[in-house]
Amino acid sequence: MSTVTKADAKILDDLEATAERLEKAQDALKTVIFGQDDVISQAMIAILGGGHALLVGAPGLAKTKLAVTLGTVLGLEEKRIQFTPDLMPADILGSEVLDEGETGRHQFRFVKGPVFCQLLMADEINRASPRTQSALLQAMQEHHITIGGQSYDLPSPFHVLATQNPIEQEGTYPLPEAQLDRFLLEINVPYPDLESERRMLFATTGNDEAEVANVFTREDLMRAQRLTRTIPVGEKVADAILELVRSARPGPDGSDYANETISWGPGPRASQSLMLGVRARALLDGRLSPSLDDVVALAAPVLRHRMAITFSARAEGVTINDVISRLTEPIRL
Repeated sequence: MSTVTKADAKILDDLEATAERLEKAQDALKTVIFGQDDVISQAMIAILGGGHALLVGAPGLAKTKLAVTLGTVLGLEEKRIQFTPDLMPADILGSEVLDEGETGRHQFRFVKGPVFCQLLMADEINRASPRTQSALLQAMQEHHITIGGQSYDLPSPFHVLATQNPIEQEGTYPLPEAQLDRFLLEINVPYPDLESERRMLFATTGNDEAEVANVFTREDLMRAQRLTRTIPVGEKVADAILELVRSARPGPDGSDYANETISWGPGPRASQSLMLGVRARALLDGRLSPSLDDVVALAAPVLRHRMAITFSARAEGVTINDVISRLTEPIRL
């Protein structure tokens, strides 16, 4: 018969307390973000997992509002960059300026760019040139940047919420696969339902606008992120993650369906993202371990930006979501 140690009891208490605060954080977000419960949940999952999120949706769906509100609720310093074709890497990272000291001697001084924050909103990231997009690569993956041969650490935690407009593609630069892979989740932002849009109509056009409450501090959030990684994952869930990701890879070991519909598939970072995601989703729901339902729920947000379908599949009207839905069928059975 197993016994619960004091350390185990402490972890359980921490998990329950953190789950309660996360519920309050989600409730606070929902007071100003209407009809986007899944988007809020997935954004929280990305941050709890210590990662970044790519928000894809039409204009006016509160993507920027979500980032600003998340910063307030989670106690993070938030900054926003509007990506445009003329944006340069130095506009994001910062640059060295030449100063003249009191002695008349000239020396370089580094002026930090907006990337030095805890929550960066990269608005319409595909509007900027590939050179500027790549300036975020090192920051997103390694949490530091290099200017003039000198490395500068970014604040901790550091998260990027980037947005893309899926409608207008003229004058845009699609993100390269290497940068897409840096995003823990790709979050689709749909139009709100009728009742949510009705609430939004009255809540945002009057004199009084709802103020969101601060629920977490930076230290609280980092503690929750560490706690997320301690949540145990059962063998069935781990096996389902591995089987799902590996089934999405075409090649000699791939299935006939994968070889017919998928041109390139997800790498090991997809498995890591799913593992972190299911842990975070369980904690958000107040559960002590993830389930197969969590794997199914996060399959599309984790995989759809890490794989591509073949030309013949697209010609037949097959979408990436159709492929992922087919691949998750064995888990749902």
